Amino acid sequence: MKIDCIAVDDEPIALKLITSYIEQTPFLNLQGTFGNAIEALKAIHQQPGLQLIFLDIRMADLSGVELARIIEQTGKKKGPRVIFTTAYDQYALEGFKVNALDYLLKPFSFVDFSKAAAKAYDYFEILESAQNNITPGTPVEKNYIYLKVDYQLVKVNIADILYIEGLKDYVKIFLANQDKPLLTLTSLKNLEEKLPASIFLRIHRSFIVSKEAVKSVTKNSVQITNTTIPVTEQYKEVFASFLKNWS
Repeated sequence: MKIDCIAVDDEPIALKLITSYIEQTPFLNLQGTFGNAIEALKAIHQQPGLQLIFLDIRMADLSGVELARIIEQTGKKKGPRVIFTTAYDQYALEGFKVNALDYLLKPFSFVDFSKAAAKAYDYFEILESAQNNITPGTPVEKNYIYLKVDYQLVKVNIADILYIEGLKDYVKIFLANQDKPLLTLTSLKNLEEKLPASIFLRIHRSFIVSKEAVKSVTKNSVQITNTTIPVTEQYKEVFASFLKNWS
């Protein structure tokens, strides 16, 4: 899923920075940048499919909050939504009164930006599911996930994942055709919830494996590439069910 967005800021340096952040985020599709809210408003009317605005608050002629209120008054409940960017924290409450998705206080890092962008992604994914008549809470299996690696969001294809190893607050994701694993700051449990159960299997407190990547098995272990991964007692029952259908 791609999110069509624009950035609005009357400070050229700030606009350049947020533009670079958007361009580094795989699921954001930049449709334009604007130095004031009036120019942005024209673009919003011309682009009915626009979904998200990264919007500075304190600007001349028309403030970001005023622009957000105009957008609300148009009755477009499905978008565009707003993420405010400002150097003045006193505007936070006023920003949320116009139903902003998030609020970024300058100066903010790419990590802070990524968290806000991920919140927008979750929002539009739920909206898309509702439009497709998918019951809220129903798992939707995708062929990719996004992971935070080295201060950026990386798109990882599900089919490329061989196995995953948990290391306290981090996990290592071992991928096909890559010598080094990806290292991301998350828990194994959190990642397990994002992965389709039809493809992945938890066989150890510290390991999740791709069923499709398993080369050979014993009663107590699996082999993926040249790595042997043990099955612990806690997961023996689940593993036994896997063995019945494995070939």
